[in-house]
Amino acid sequence: MKMWKLGCGLAGAMLWAAAAQGEGAAPKPATPATIAANAAMAAGLPFEDVRDFDLSSRGFIADLAGQKIMTDDGKLVWDFTAYDFLKGPAPATVNPSLWRQAGLLARHGLFKVADHIYQVRGFDISNITFIEGKTGWIVIDPLISTEMAKAAYGLVSKQLGEKPIHAVIYTHSHVDHYGGVRGIVEQADVDTGKVKVIAPHGFLEHAVSENVIAGNAMGRRATFMYGSFLTRGDQGQLSTGIGPGLSTGTVTIIPPTDEITTTGQRMAIDGVTLEFQMTPGTEAPSEMNIYLPEWRALCLAENANASMHNILTLRGALVRDAKAWADYLGESIRLYGDRADVMFTSHFWPRWGGPEINDFLVKHRDAYRYLHDQSVRLMNEGLTGEEIAEVIALPPVLAREWYNHGYYGTMRHNSKAVYQRYMGWYDGNPSSLDPLPPVDAARRYVEAMGGADAVLAKGQAAFDKGDYRWAAELLKHLVFAAPENEKARAVLADTWEQLGYQAESAPWRNIYLSGASELRSGERHAMGQAGGIDTVRSMPTGLLFDLMAVRLDPARAADKDVTLNLVFTDRDEKHHLVLRNSVLTREPGLAGKAAATITGKRSAFLMVISGMAKMKDVVASGGLAVEGDPAALATILGSLEAPPGDFAIVTP
Repeated sequence: MKMWKLGCGLAGAMLWAAAAQGEGAAPKPATPATIAANAAMAAGLPFEDVRDFDLSSRGFIADLAGQKIMTDDGKLVWDFTAYDFLKGPAPATVNPSLWRQAGLLARHGLFKVADHIYQVRGFDISNITFIEGKTGWIVIDPLISTEMAKAAYGLVSKQLGEKPIHAVIYTHSHVDHYGGVRGIVEQADVDTGKVKVIAPHGFLEHAVSENVIAGNAMGRRATFMYGSFLTRGDQGQLSTGIGPGLSTGTVTIIPPTDEITTTGQRMAIDGVTLEFQMTPGTEAPSEMNIYLPEWRALCLAENANASMHNILTLRGALVRDAKAWADYLGESIRLYGDRADVMFTSHFWPRWGGPEINDFLVKHRDAYRYLHDQSVRLMNEGLTGEEIAEVIALPPVLAREWYNHGYYGTMRHNSKAVYQRYMGWYDGNPSSLDPLPPVDAARRYVEAMGGADAVLAKGQAAFDKGDYRWAAELLKHLVFAAPENEKARAVLADTWEQLGYQAESAPWRNIYLSGASELRSGERHAMGQAGGIDTVRSMPTGLLFDLMAVRLDPARAADKDVTLNLVFTDRDEKHHLVLRNSVLTREPGLAGKAAATITGKRSAFLMVISGMAKMKDVVASGGLAVEGDPAALATILGSLEAPPGDFAIVTP
């Protein structure tokens, strides 16, 4: 069992991107149907609104154009030339709205937001912000990886002078907002109090747990969502929708030293006053906004974006609350709307001036509120999630704003998420209670439609007409019924590719093109290690045992009955594990009757269960002591099985 291969959603996705670019058969050009669809899309876009071009370039100071960022052992972390192709008019293979967005997001460098406030953008999927105090910096959201955070800090130091960092603020519990912290801060400085690490209440719990239990499944799906194995280019990956891409370096975390618990809470650091607004359950379970009263500057974390965000991210997660999201944006307007001259966020570019900021916040809030209210209205009229997705659309007054377009989240899949939050998976139709599994259903559909050749012919005909959604539905069944059918795989890959070329959402595009690539090449890509040792060290012991429990193989555990006591001397923790009835449970305290008691540091125990050290060697070195049956732990570990990281998605 490899406990250290945790895979935490976004953290998992980023570690593959540099590993396997360009695998599989070559992509194909856009079809006449796709060219026509993208032209029709372009005809309805408000290209006369060029504010974002001015906003995204305002305050530019310097960049690292042409450079590459590498790990210490020579692996590529970021290539500043990777998105140089995003110039000129949209090619036929890219939705023109997404092409515009991708080009804006690819602008990178150091920017002055306002006096004392600077951002480095385009170095990762997220932004890193530097607030100038009297003697040094306060840093907000230090990117995904240490290498990129270090590069950003280096650029700031070169252009603005070398100054120490006095505090790091994590706005929320997603890895692209804390993973690079050790690239700019030393643990020793945190331990001595020289550097504060500030985060919202519940940050550490959510940062290490949000995607751990289902991390393997989320990580595999994230390779599709972020296009991790697609070649960069106009026929491949060109954006994530909220940033150009994901850096592929070293992920770290330093636990917070200071926790923000209430809206209105203030803190003074190096002569700078910070006021916080708690926004839990919005874009992240633990999130907060920041207001800087001396400079009338408002940081809205990832709660306000130049795109509609996800209510349910396509890699998988708990459903977010669209109503709460809108409500907290409304609270931001009430608290700071008449006190903000500049607004900046953890993604995208700032906005300046009270009228511009308030118009944006009102319309962005109303987009989430409309999404929620109209999804619920239609749900109450009896429509299912799929039916709601077909009819819901923002009203023109909201839809014409570029920042309400679906570059990351979409009205279609977000409305399904609202339905899921209230109603769950069941759509109310009795036939949906116990449907056939995909392979069995696919075989029967194919038989009912006259066999494989007939279905293939129908799918090809739909493709030739540009009816790609129907072609995908038909051919999906054929591929699941007969995955060895190369013609079916080829036409389905071609179908998904055209759907990807037409998608305004970057995740939709990446998912379609990743599926097409896997069908053509037959290659499946496992997630890389994510989170690293910092994540494991920060994880509550109970969560570690929960992760073990969800990896229990019932067949291996059948007829086993073992109780094991654990005493972690460095944490003053006592637990006991019980393997019985093919279930692994953890209880606090020690059991009266146990096969064995293991005593020692938790770190030594982690070495054993991760497979990084053998039990006998750790015992011999004095790291652990065992009283009772030394095979008790081996019996439990022998019942666990690590899931495959490259499980099938587009085939059975």
